[in-house]
Amino acid sequence: MSFRLAGFRPAVVNAVALVFALSAGVVFAQNAKGQAAQKTPPAPAAASTAAKPAASSAPAAAAPASDADSMAAAKPGDATVGQGKAAACGACHGVDGNSTDPQYPKLAGQHEMYIAHQLHNFKSGSRQNAIMMGMATPLSNQDMHDIGAYFASKRSLPGVADQTVVAQGEKLYREGDTARGIPACMACHSIDGRGNPGAMYPQLTSQHAQYIEAKLKDFHDGVIWGNEPHAQIMPTIAKKLDPQDIAAVASYIEGLHATDGSAPATASP
Repeated sequence: MSFRLAGFRPAVVNAVALVFALSAGVVFAQNAKGQAAQKTPPAPAAASTAAKPAASSAPAAAAPASDADSMAAAKPGDATVGQGKAAACGACHGVDGNSTDPQYPKLAGQHEMYIAHQLHNFKSGSRQNAIMMGMATPLSNQDMHDIGAYFASKRSLPGVADQTVVAQGEKLYREGDTARGIPACMACHSIDGRGNPGAMYPQLTSQHAQYIEAKLKDFHDGVIWGNEPHAQIMPTIAKKLDPQDIAAVASYIEGLHATDGSAPATASP
């Protein structure tokens, strides 16, 4: 999933303003903390420990928390709080998470943990995007969960599939291609594209075909989102897809929105 900004001036201004405001708040808090520390005189060292070597007088430093531990430490997201935090996201992804420009993904209905995890990847640089790194850097883990909860509470608007390629796309999505070692997409993303929030497999249903196609091409070319083992899955699969496969399955996914698993809506070219 990409979180790139739209190519128009108001979106960039909004994004820069948000980053500046959040960054200023962090700096202010750090300065206040530093001033408080300066006003508090340090406690004198105990006589019994003063003569001991420095290495034996200080307790061992605790190991830093892993990325996974840090993500898990946040409380469940608050959609009401997240609405305000997600205001700048609307410039590209739509106020309700339904982007109108197909180069930017729909976030409506996407799983909270998946959104939070991708924001963390942008912040850490394990998923590369200069603008999204700037947007994600000031966010705390709780901010990420709140934003994720807000978009998860919205409903993704349905799209339509191209009827000229929908049969090929449906076969790949539902059955895969065992001869080429391609598993069915629905094995991870479910038959109706709702994904698997526990395993952090994203919702795909109704996603823009243009966006899906672009990301599959990125995976095909070796782009990896993150350092964890499951981030290797899509690049491995996408390498086996040809351009026709990618276009077909992307179109099928855009029209996939029926919760009963029936065929997606189609449109003539």
